[in-house]
Amino acid sequence: MRLLLMHVDYFEYKTTKATKYAEDLDGLRNEARIEEALAVFIAAERVDAINADEVALEASKAIQDVATNVATKRVLLYPYAHLSSELASPEIALAILQQIESLLVGYEVLRAPFGWYKSFSLKCKGHPLAELSRSIKVEAQPEKKKVDRDFYVMEPDGKLTPANAYSSADSEFQDILRYELGQYVTRSAESELPHIRLMKEKELVEYEPLSDVGHLKWLPKGKLIRDLLIDYTYLLSVSYGAMPVETPVMYDLSSKAVSEHASKFGERQYRLKAGSRDMMLRFAACFGMFSMMHEMHLTSKDLPLKLYELSTYSFRYEQRGEVTGLKRQRAFTMPDMHTACKDMNEAKRFFLEQLKLGFKSGLDLAIKYEPIFRSTKTFYEENKTWVQQMVREFKRPFLLELLSERAHYWVCKCDLAALDTSRKPIECPTVQIDVESAERFDIKYYDETGEARPIILHTSPTGGIERVLGAILEAQALERVPSLPVWLAPTQVRIIPISDKYLNYAEEVLDEVQKAKIRIDIDDRDESINKKVAAAGKEWVPYVVVLGEKEQEEKSLAVTKRLTGTKQSMSVKELIYEVRQNTNQMPYRPLTLPQKLSKRPKFV
Repeated sequence: MRLLLMHVDYFEYKTTKATKYAEDLDGLRNEARIEEALAVFIAAERVDAINADEVALEASKAIQDVATNVATKRVLLYPYAHLSSELASPEIALAILQQIESLLVGYEVLRAPFGWYKSFSLKCKGHPLAELSRSIKVEAQPEKKKVDRDFYVMEPDGKLTPANAYSSADSEFQDILRYELGQYVTRSAESELPHIRLMKEKELVEYEPLSDVGHLKWLPKGKLIRDLLIDYTYLLSVSYGAMPVETPVMYDLSSKAVSEHASKFGERQYRLKAGSRDMMLRFAACFGMFSMMHEMHLTSKDLPLKLYELSTYSFRYEQRGEVTGLKRQRAFTMPDMHTACKDMNEAKRFFLEQLKLGFKSGLDLAIKYEPIFRSTKTFYEENKTWVQQMVREFKRPFLLELLSERAHYWVCKCDLAALDTSRKPIECPTVQIDVESAERFDIKYYDETGEARPIILHTSPTGGIERVLGAILEAQALERVPSLPVWLAPTQVRIIPISDKYLNYAEEVLDEVQKAKIRIDIDDRDESINKKVAAAGKEWVPYVVVLGEKEQEEKSLAVTKRLTGTKQSMSVKELIYEVRQNTNQMPYRPLTLPQKLSKRPKFV
């Protein structure tokens, strides 16, 4: 904010013409004169929108300081856009101006109308303090509250035990307790978790040195897996009744709703200039979906309203030391569902439904999730029976974190966390009950009683796609025979002919198998059979088919199954049937690499 302050003998103005931003003159004077006063020319700037209340407060303090020094109790507030080339939106500027006026308690304040062309004249006094300028700048800080946290474990029978007195035979759950209770020396991320080695070794994902830290490049096999995970989340959400939408990745900080929501994340934002506008890159799909809900005419019959977006990409400016592999990035892909509910009872009902989606995704992706339910103590006390019902329904202990007061937009949420190999959590699916955003973004619906605000659920049924893959790889790094779910394996079946004589038969098998929507390739390289089998093992190919003279004559397949290590003679139809059984109802995409390995480039 820019201020030009003049101690004047008099100042008089008269409105001449309204602009399209002109405020109503009701209660304001279209012409006026004030004598022996401090005239304050004011220009609100775009950056002021981020912390408008603090800017208004600091500006009022500066005005009072100067008024005290020049010994006057009369102040003229005069909106004057010419002090800056980076103006705030009219909405923000007027709101700040009005707030400054309200803060000048004990002063005789005259405020010139906003958004009007005006003629004015003044006589400025000639003493050293008669002409001053001030620049008001308040750094946005995330809202910080002193919040006490208590941890408990609730068992399916409703028994509640302080977390530090709880012991479980489930080592993963016990490790989650230790982490949440701060019983690790450090919470910083390890630099070389096994998934980092695996994502490179398997030619899935690589760091991009020409970009910012925490921005990844996806190689063909990794891109295929990522797209399948995206398809999975899309189908899971749409089957549940969510309507897919797509919204922009950047938002204008001059919007009060955007700036208030953004201020909660403080330094974790990517900010940029778009011409003269201050913008931010989204850290979730909230902004666009809430804007969409605001513009809709909703009635109670439209609720619950479920919207789904694949937020590609979302951005958080994580600290450089926290960014690691697939566990934490600065640019990430977040499947995001928002549900507008009529009231808290409806929100709690759909909270449980959507938490089930999160647990289902863990089963489908071969990830073991541990539940962490977080809420304010007040919400917990008011909804204890509901929390007990939730824990009983999922038939497993839940870690409860109870907060002394609300420090976020949510009153409760449940995070589902996997463990990495360092025994620290990777939080993936989440469901949250948001009690702030409907008011902040002016989202409403109408029923027989009139206008009401919905309660909004934030849900990611899988969590960030990158984290999901990281969790899968971390889990598999501990397995005796690591593998991907068959539906996620880039190559589901590999054919290895023992010599070129059997290449034609291999191609016949390939044609028949791929018609069944199974990803299949042929290792036709000039290598030994042992090396080819070892290469298939290194790539975690679920089914390896070796073809020789016997198989060609009998029109059979010698199949080795990765998970069991068993070898079996099968027909093509039997192989197709088994693979399809292991990929039942899961998304399919075709192979995205040449089907003959001799034609396949190396990316790493």
